[in-house]
Amino acid sequence: METREMRYFVAVAEELHFGRAAQRLAMAQPPLSRAIQQLERRLGVVLLQRNSRGISLTRAGSVLLREARLALEAIEAAERRTRRAADRAGVVLAVKAGSSSELLSKLLDAYAAEPGAVPVEVVLVGPGQPETLLRNGTADVALLHKPFDTTTGFDTEDLHTEPQVVVLPAGHPLAIRAHLSMSEIDVLTDLLPRWPRRDGTYPDGPGPQIRDHTQLTQLIRLGRACAVMPESIRAQLGEGHAIVPVPDAPPVTTVIAWPPHSRSKPIADLVRTATRL
Repeated sequence: METREMRYFVAVAEELHFGRAAQRLAMAQPPLSRAIQQLERRLGVVLLQRNSRGISLTRAGSVLLREARLALEAIEAAERRTRRAADRAGVVLAVKAGSSSELLSKLLDAYAAEPGAVPVEVVLVGPGQPETLLRNGTADVALLHKPFDTTTGFDTEDLHTEPQVVVLPAGHPLAIRAHLSMSEIDVLTDLLPRWPRRDGTYPDGPGPQIRDHTQLTQLIRLGRACAVMPESIRAQLGEGHAIVPVPDAPPVTTVIAWPPHSRSKPIADLVRTATRL
């Protein structure tokens, strides 16, 4: 398959409408339809089910959509990494804002003291975005958190595992408890945050829409939110917050992740420094 064909198919599969897909691709609809038909003939499978109500993905089409997205991301990542390798010798490290602050500070200080250390650009982003930046080539290395981030396709080293706690407004009735269960927290639907999906939309629900960690902690202090977070969040919170352990919440493991094909000595040195810490 050609890259052009994959881009065409992904647009049609995501829009489920040839007209909208053609508009998105800035092309006419007839050549787009012919390109998809030619792709189906060459693969020997039906990718799209066409009927009077519109189009839908077949099982084969769903597989190709998933694989084509990954392939296109890999191509875009290769382009970005190639350009960056020619432009500068530094390392771009992606981190979720508000997480792993103590570890990040120690890592940057320790790496800067290493012989041959290069500049490290730290990119602080929202939940789920460090993984995205690493996959698309915007970042060279990232701090991820299992089980929330997916590490499939990366090389990783585990750095730290910790339990989770729930952060509540200081005056909340549950703030006096010695511990809470996930089932007790799940009923607090009006307070549980809703983070944006990859497409920018928010899940349905009554909880507040959250953009970043700073907004979340402020809403908790105002009594408008609560959240289950890694235990290390204690060091970053002040008055107005109550912290209660949640023994049955899954532990969070912070990992340092990088592309498996990387042969960068600065990345290798940064990873070795992190694992040593």
